[in-house]
Amino acid sequence: MPLQKRILGKTGLSVAEIGLGLWAVEGSDWGKADDRDNLEAIEKALDMGVNFFDTSDVYGNGHSEELLGRAMKGRRGKFIVSTKIGWRGFNDGHSAYTTVDKLIAGVESNLQRLQTDHLDIIFDHINFPESTMGVFVEGFGKLQKQGKLKGYGLSTSDFEYLKKFNADGGCSAVQIDYSILNRTPEADILPYCAKENIGLVIRGPLAMGLLAGKFTRDSRFDPGDFRRNWIEKPDQHGIFMEDLEKVEKLRPLATGRTLAQLALQFTLAHPATSVVIPGAKNPLQVEANVSAGLLPPLTPAELKKLEAVTPVGGGRKIWPA
Repeated sequence: MPLQKRILGKTGLSVAEIGLGLWAVEGSDWGKADDRDNLEAIEKALDMGVNFFDTSDVYGNGHSEELLGRAMKGRRGKFIVSTKIGWRGFNDGHSAYTTVDKLIAGVESNLQRLQTDHLDIIFDHINFPESTMGVFVEGFGKLQKQGKLKGYGLSTSDFEYLKKFNADGGCSAVQIDYSILNRTPEADILPYCAKENIGLVIRGPLAMGLLAGKFTRDSRFDPGDFRRNWIEKPDQHGIFMEDLEKVEKLRPLATGRTLAQLALQFTLAHPATSVVIPGAKNPLQVEANVSAGLLPPLTPAELKKLEAVTPVGGGRKIWPA
């Protein structure tokens, strides 16, 4: 059974419901990574029917975009490309993109690293300062008219910021953190996007590895892996311990599937979801993730059981710091 496809909001793009997130490259915040493994992960994803690939200009300081550009060479049509802009050059609360011309120049850099003349979707990667919001909206709009973007949106968990960003109705898609451990978007962002025909790209469906079920109270993380904060920072450590308890309650509910597959199918079960983008460093991780889309979907009864662990609209998330 092939991966099911869904429409990505106003872009009209038909995307396989499971994509590939490309944050975990060499030089990023996820510890050690290998270019060959990353490129083989992209190949495996293509082989399994994935067509949506998400990156950013700050993942490995542009290295993620460069790797995706290498993978796309000579076959751009097989890829629906999503990238982000905003954090590069951000300093002391001030955006580097203070004018439309500067933003457009920044997007041109995205295009160069990706070795392409257009993007399928680009996201505003920051939600502050609000004074630069207009720069992103206007700049993206100009690039869309030039044919360099099929759509644009933002990466956020801030509902009020989203509504302001979409004031003119031009927002095509939103990238949000959503998982069994963080159901807060169900209260506002998900229904709003469904009403406004805004595509939903779901990041963090495995809660940065927690919902893969591989961590314990004794887990430790490599230098360069931001998840060390879960151990070293008291406020995040407390949340980490609480989430580990929830994960143990979820394990018995993953009948006929792995815990990670349960987590991915949970995000796919919401009708507002367009595509889920779990990250992967190698082909084996890709195969494990994409296989969730080849299984029968969760039943209403199974979804109801998950509410005993995290109620509708509830939960908390851990942010890198």
